[in-house]
Amino acid sequence: MTAPRRPAGRRISADAALQLTVSTEPWLSCEDCFRLVDLYAEAYLRDPATPGLTAMAVHLKGCAACAEEAESLIQLLTQDGAGR
Repeated sequence: MTAPRRPAGRRISADAALQLTVSTEPWLSCEDCFRLVDLYAEAYLRDPATPGLTAMAVHLKGCAACAEEAESLIQLLTQDGAGR
């Protein structure tokens, strides 16, 4: 079996390479992340320096989809709180 070939001249960016080496411990699935995202967002708004949920923070560093979901929720909660 041969390794898949990349088109000539295409290289992976340094950022993409870094994402491939991010630690995933403690592990959390995307399903678990979506289940906990509301708790994480509320904790983040209480204390952005230490929101808790360590596994969630680790997952968000390595998963762009979940990080976007968490950021959207945090922004929504911030806007909602500002309008009260």
